[in-house]
Amino acid sequence: MSIFDWQVKSGDSVVAPHERLSWPRTMGIGLQHVVAMFGATFLVPVLTGFPPATTLLFSGLGTILFLIITQNRLPSYLGSSFAIIAPTIAASTSHGPSGALGGIVIVGALLILIGAVVHFAGIGWIESLMPPVVTGSIVALVGFNLAPAAKANFEEDAVTAAVVLVLLLLSLVVFRGLLGRLAIFTSVVIGYFVALARGKVDTSAIGAADWVGLPEFTTPTFHLSVLPMFIPVVMVLVVENIGHVKSITAMTGIDNNSRVGRALAADGLATVLAGSGGGSATTTYAENIGVMAATKVYSTAAYWIAGLAAILLGLSPKVGAVIASIPPGVLGGVTVALYGLVGILGVHIWVTNKVDFSKPINQFTAAIALVIGIADFTWTMGDLAFGGIALGAIGAVVVYHVMRMIGQWRGTVIIDGPASDDAAAQDLTAGQKVAL
Repeated sequence: MSIFDWQVKSGDSVVAPHERLSWPRTMGIGLQHVVAMFGATFLVPVLTGFPPATTLLFSGLGTILFLIITQNRLPSYLGSSFAIIAPTIAASTSHGPSGALGGIVIVGALLILIGAVVHFAGIGWIESLMPPVVTGSIVALVGFNLAPAAKANFEEDAVTAAVVLVLLLLSLVVFRGLLGRLAIFTSVVIGYFVALARGKVDTSAIGAADWVGLPEFTTPTFHLSVLPMFIPVVMVLVVENIGHVKSITAMTGIDNNSRVGRALAADGLATVLAGSGGGSATTTYAENIGVMAATKVYSTAAYWIAGLAAILLGLSPKVGAVIASIPPGVLGGVTVALYGLVGILGVHIWVTNKVDFSKPINQFTAAIALVIGIADFTWTMGDLAFGGIALGAIGAVVVYHVMRMIGQWRGTVIIDGPASDDAAAQDLTAGQKVAL
């Protein structure tokens, strides 16, 4: 049977991944997915200095590639990952955008490798390597490490930034359903017009841009020194992807454990493709899980529509110019909340999995990792420079496993047994929301 043989479903019942509604209704659902992903996806290239249209193009291409590799059975949209922002900015500073793209390609290649291992060996080894206290620490430090960047943008235009932040918070508590999930998008749009009215937006590039055309492409260059910046991001992307698969399994009742390896490899391949042409690293999006939860439509056909729509948007330099003109004040308002949210999601992983912080092994794993990440410690060894995220992630893994090993040897601490499948699923599902 072809992967494109969706069974047509009528009525308002639940629509499974291998089913679809009529094409007009499927297109409507697909466009909802585009709107849901748009707010976060376009922010990443703006924050990192990449061409927004290029990122949109590779986002759409990556989504379609993901659907093909996962045999049209995992409804997912691949948008830009926030976890990649800090290393991309750092690498761009030292080696330019092409050097950052080289790091993104390496991240994708490692994801492909991990996906291949998971496909044949399962995910148990990942859950053993990164138990909830380690996973939560890594996710938290990725978000909190970005606090200085949010502060810098906010101070560029504090008035506009404050308006955007207030609008974002009000949208989250005033609106329900789809409007509530579009809080990022709507607050950025309104904030943009506020900044425009205050003369804070440079629109010169918008008028000069064509409506249709190819986006700007950039080829990567590879530098050994960027590796410590990007390798920790692989851990976060693994958590995001596995969490997404677990979420789909929970919503649809269809066991997708056999597809986890394919999902990781597909995201890795999409990231390699994006990095090879000038786009941001991709990840499966929690925003689109929200759309599925609201509509009960899990059809992969809707994601084909979303992917194709993103490709069309990426082929419009005019759209890219509008996105690129978003001023720092608008970005500052939204990133104060979003960067903090990434950090809090790490805390959520601890809470969801009931991490016992009365135990020294958990206390010091989290404490050391967070201080290193937030303070942005650096350690240089020859051409290699390890920043706060890299050192914090390494610290979390090493501190936990060394203390665990010594504690077992000496019998001085009580070591919890392996997390149950349900706990691990909750941990990884919580991590999925890093994509916000």
